Amino acid sequence: MALFVLRRAGSALLLLLVVSALSFTLLSVPDLDVGRQLLGPGAAQELVDARNAALGLDRPVVVRYLDWLLSAARGDLGTSWFTGEDVSRAIGNRLPVTLSLMVGVTLVTAVASFGLGVWAGVRRGFVDRIVQVVGVIGYALPGFLVTLVIVLVFAVQLRWFPAIGYIPPSRSVSGWLSTITLPVLSLSIASVAGVSQQVRSSVIEVLGRDHVRTLRARGLPSGRVVFRHVLRSAATPALTVLGLQFVGLLGGAVLVEQIFGLPGIGAMTVQYTTRGDVPVIMGLVMMTVIGVVVINLLVDVLVGWLDPKARLA
Repeated sequence: MALFVLRRAGSALLLLLVVSALSFTLLSVPDLDVGRQLLGPGAAQELVDARNAALGLDRPVVVRYLDWLLSAARGDLGTSWFTGEDVSRAIGNRLPVTLSLMVGVTLVTAVASFGLGVWAGVRRGFVDRIVQVVGVIGYALPGFLVTLVIVLVFAVQLRWFPAIGYIPPSRSVSGWLSTITLPVLSLSIASVAGVSQQVRSSVIEVLGRDHVRTLRARGLPSGRVVFRHVLRSAATPALTVLGLQFVGLLGGAVLVEQIFGLPGIGAMTVQYTTRGDVPVIMGLVMMTVIGVVVINLLVDVLVGWLDPKARLA
């Protein structure tokens, strides 16, 4: 198991290097006259050139990337070109908001998906058809439409939750829960719809295996067979899909944070990308990739623990 984890960690490190190099190169392709943007259209060209040189933009891309990589390895992501704010501190201030959403959505998706998927796979018949129909509808509805309906119903009409804003848990746990409930709900619907269908299919497939039929024929309680034997085998593909859903949630968080007025990574990405603030964008890219890598590594470890054959891959 230790060797399996080391192999996955090595692959994750290689992925970080490749993504950082590609991202830095792509961001350097556009001819952005940052000095002109900072000093204004009326500034003398000599001042603009001096400003670009001070930012290191007159050096080759490879040299700039290596400097950035060495600094990033020490935990220094640089400073914003436009605000002078430390990138690590700026991201750190907003990261808890997005993490609250991601963790909340992942927990809701895992619990609801496995519950619905196992229920549909075991009961079949009418229950199975209902779960399938609800899953297809939830997956097919546009995310922005679902979010708007949730806001109108639960925030505007019923007034159960605030429509916008964010309260950190350090100030009020109940206030924090009230501000992330609707964003988590809006992001969870499509995720639950997708993962629950995978769980359902896996449960049905495992229930048809010979060893499961033998266990049931020997008179073992149905609940014991499902939770000790079926669910362990069916969880492997479902966990993989759950990890992929987490990656997709990062894109959905941009829209949700804008609608609910949450000061998270998604809103920050939109703000600094439109400016072309490369240090901040690179910091956001790396934080995103690290999050994806960590989730995928956890999924691989769980899959390897549930299915020893996966450790040989």
